[in-house]
Amino acid sequence: MTILVTGATGNVGRLVVRRLVAQGARVRVLTRSPGTARFPDGVEVLGGDLDDPASLAGALAGVSRMYLFPVARTARDVVELAARAGVERIVTLSSGAVTGGYDTDFHLPVERAVEGSGLRWTHVRPGEFMLNKLWLWGPSIRAEGVVREPFPDAAWCPVHEADIADVAAVALLEDGHHGRAYDVNGPAVITRREQVDAIAAATGRPVRLEVVTAGRARELYRAQGGFAAANADFLLGFEDYSGNAPAAEAASTDVAAPSAGVEAAAPVPVELPTATPVTGRAARTFAEWARDHAADLRDLS
Repeated sequence: MTILVTGATGNVGRLVVRRLVAQGARVRVLTRSPGTARFPDGVEVLGGDLDDPASLAGALAGVSRMYLFPVARTARDVVELAARAGVERIVTLSSGAVTGGYDTDFHLPVERAVEGSGLRWTHVRPGEFMLNKLWLWGPSIRAEGVVREPFPDAAWCPVHEADIADVAAVALLEDGHHGRAYDVNGPAVITRREQVDAIAAATGRPVRLEVVTAGRARELYRAQGGFAAANADFLLGFEDYSGNAPAAEAASTDVAAPSAGVEAAAPVPVELPTATPVTGRAARTFAEWARDHAADLRDLS
C-alpha cells in the first residue's frame, strides 16, 4: 500500500508524513521542489503541482490512499485523475468553517469533488490554528517582546497542528472513517490575552500586550508581509471568508472589538472534547504549543 501526501512540505503535511513513516507505511510525497525538499529516509519524493493536474500522473501511479491538500480550482480534475489511477481512499485537509457554513469557496468545493468521486473519503476540519500566532505575533515578540492585538479578550479553542496531523494519519491508516467529517479543535477556550501569557511563560521572557485598533493592526500586518499581510483583512474583520467587505460599521478602524474574522468559526461548543476525535488522546493545549515553539518565539538576536 502506497500513500501519496500532497502539500507535504506544509505545516500539517510534513507532520502527516512523519506519522505515516513512523507507522511503517510506504509514503510518496508530491512537491514543487523535489530537489530541495527534505523528508525522512525511505520517503519517495516526486515533483508535481496541484495547480497543474497533468503533473500528477506519475505520482498517482500505484497509489491506494491519498492525503489531499485543498486547491479548489483543480480539485475535480485531481480527484478524477486519482480515481482513474486506482486510488481508493482520500483524506482531505478541510476547515471547520465548512461546518459553520462560512466556507463555500475554498474547502467546500474540494470536499464536494471528493464526495462525488465514488471513492472512500474522510474530511479533517481544523478550526483556528495555534500556529497562526507564530506568523502574526512572532516578529514583534522576537524584536520587541510585544504583541499588538485589537481583540485581546476574543476567545476560541485553537488547535495544535500536531493534533490535525494525528487525525489525518489515523484516517489514512485505519478503517472505519469513510464518510466522516471530523472537526478538530483544541481542548479549551482561551483568550488572546491568555495566549500571550502562555507564550511569555514558555519563552521565559516578558511579553507585553498592547491593545491597538483594528486599523492599526492591519497597517502592522501589511508591513510585516507573509501570512500576516495576506490574511490581515479577513482576520481583522475587513472582509468575510469569501473576500467580500462586510457592512461599514463592522469594519470600523476606530475600536477594538470582535471582528468578522473572529466570528467566522462555528459557535463555541458548550462542552469541549477532552480528547482529540479519532485518536483518543488528549488534545494538546496552547501552553504545550507555546513550549513546542518556544525557540521560534524567542529573541533571535
